[in-house]
Amino acid sequence: MSTKLEVRELSAWYGRRQVLYDLSLEIPDRAATAIIGPSGCGKSTFLRCLNRLHEESPLGRVEGKILLDGDDLSALDPVEVRCRVGMVFQKPTPFPNMSIFENVAAGLRLLGVHRREELDDAVLDALLHAGLWEEVEGILDAPGTSLSGGQQQRLCIARALAVRPEVLLLDEPCSALDPIATAKVESLLAKLRADYTVVIVTHNLAQAVRVSGHTAFLYMGKLVEMGPTERVFHQPAEKLTENYVTGRFG
Repeated sequence: MSTKLEVRELSAWYGRRQVLYDLSLEIPDRAATAIIGPSGCGKSTFLRCLNRLHEESPLGRVEGKILLDGDDLSALDPVEVRCRVGMVFQKPTPFPNMSIFENVAAGLRLLGVHRREELDDAVLDALLHAGLWEEVEGILDAPGTSLSGGQQQRLCIARALAVRPEVLLLDEPCSALDPIATAKVESLLAKLRADYTVVIVTHNLAQAVRVSGHTAFLYMGKLVEMGPTERVFHQPAEKLTENYVTGRFG
């Protein structure tokens, strides 16, 4: 399996407080990788480093390298980075005062796409990939905020997919959803990982097992181990990992 993202000796700070310590790992292409670990271990910070959002945080600082297909992200324009590496946040964030259609088309318009036919095709494709088209086909002019929480989260996924990213980052995407909506998002991720590199931060260990092929365990800002999800959960190489996945702490 080829590598999509290569992280080399990545460290990150908020001001003087260091939150990530010399992380080095490879994230495989066209697969789902889960990032697990207790609260405050640096999972979300790590995810935000993967599309250069962390450096926009007040006092945020990063050292080390992140390579996307061999391209050093720090040498690329941030807009290009975020087109190639999309992100979906913990709580659904549809743009207020925008229709379902315009929510999905927003990123395309920012990139200079204005032809209606091109926008129509891209929005349709994104909604189909997000598993939302059949539910919104007749109400594209309705506000994005009028949808249910689970639908709003899939709308945000469609918005990220519309600009054709190579990587999709998801930060606890189901934490605000009910079990039925969570199941729909998980089913969607199972399909997306065939065409995209998916990286998901989750506190739900059962969810990590269900949706990912690879898992990285972080603890106190350090990478403890990474490997195939089945091995990490059932035959972990490190005692700390075993203690965490068996519920002895966390």
